Amino acid sequence: KSHQAGWVVPRGKKWYGYYRRTVLNPVTNKQRVDAVPVILGLKSQMTKFEAREALAAEVIKQTGQNLGGRVLNDSSVTFGWFVRSRYLPLREANWKPETAKVKKIQIQRDLVEKFESVPLDSFDKFMLQTHINHLAAILSKDRVLQARSYLKSIFSEAVEQDFLLKDPSRKVTIPKDLRKKDKTVLTWDQLRLVLASLTVRDRVLLTLEMTDALRPSELFALRWKSFDGSKLTITETVYRGRIRTWGKTDKSLGDVHLPQGLADDLRLWKRNCPDSSSNAFIFPNSERGFIDTGNYRNRVLIPLAEKLGLPKLNFQVLRRTMATLAQKKGSVKDIQAHLRHAKADTTANEYMQELPESVMQMVDSVYQELRTVPEDGKRRQAGLCYQIATKRKNRMAARGDLLPIATKRRKRLAVSD
Repeated sequence: KSHQAGWVVPRGKKWYGYYRRTVLNPVTNKQRVDAVPVILGLKSQMTKFEAREALAAEVIKQTGQNLGGRVLNDSSVTFGWFVRSRYLPLREANWKPETAKVKKIQIQRDLVEKFESVPLDSFDKFMLQTHINHLAAILSKDRVLQARSYLKSIFSEAVEQDFLLKDPSRKVTIPKDLRKKDKTVLTWDQLRLVLASLTVRDRVLLTLEMTDALRPSELFALRWKSFDGSKLTITETVYRGRIRTWGKTDKSLGDVHLPQGLADDLRLWKRNCPDSSSNAFIFPNSERGFIDTGNYRNRVLIPLAEKLGLPKLNFQVLRRTMATLAQKKGSVKDIQAHLRHAKADTTANEYMQELPESVMQMVDSVYQELRTVPEDGKRRQAGLCYQIATKRKNRMAARGDLLPIATKRRKRLAVSD
């Protein structure tokens, strides 16, 4: 007999199994060890070895203890320890350094701070679902979706590493009532008003941003060596204070077309900028380094939006605006290439918004198409009208009814008689 693997004994016609379980006496508040009996099955239907296997399976089901030697539901293993010691070390290898920082901060704020000291074996669906519901009430839709994704990934890894038998997050759902995503889109007149209110540098900067829908990480990394007089070539990006030799997507780097007028504006700005050397930034900060996106948003875009009475003004709004207004200028594939998105779904579903006047024009156009009759259709329509009139005349004649002309003719005949 061994408390490590339990034990089995025959009794009558059945196999009985026993294992020890530590319980807390609610009266004395002390722990005691109980022997728990389990009926395993008939002796005629299983051997002693099969009875032991059945006992091991039952113990795992009841306590989470793998009697083969490993303890799964160990209360000393907390959520915070598992995330830092077992989850993140595996995932970080697949994340870029800047991406890893963002993901780790989000996991810490949205999950670890809440469940830091909670044992892994204490989680259930109710605990996790109520937390996701709470996040849905205070955070954006994207943050909630990401939190649930991280949660499922963490517990899936816990099951994979045999710290848990069952994933408590597998049926956690996303609440339906999520905060709506910002879909602010400006008009052409509002964009022109913005450009008319800026200094030379900022006007050239935002004209380039609006025309080519650059990400700020691409825009502020541009150097004069990127400009050959007719086009721009993006070879690096800036993100969180660092220069990177890669972009957000594979299409982030490469040539960017410049209209002739915009190329002329850049050449004019080059003659008046603080430093026009090849390695200098096209739009430098006061120290001739690259501009910080957050600083430019807070110092230029937000005050300008308040001054002009705009609902919102930032780089995301500008890129969404250009994707939306460009619907009448090109196809979805054209706009995808313009915004340098990896997938057309991102362009169509996240950036391009509906234009109410465009929708009304489309509906009017559909109606006009339905009402338009082709030439051969007109002939068929005329023939159909003639057939209907003939059938109507024949039915009236069969009933003895007379058309108005026939009635007058019969009256004249009656008078002459």
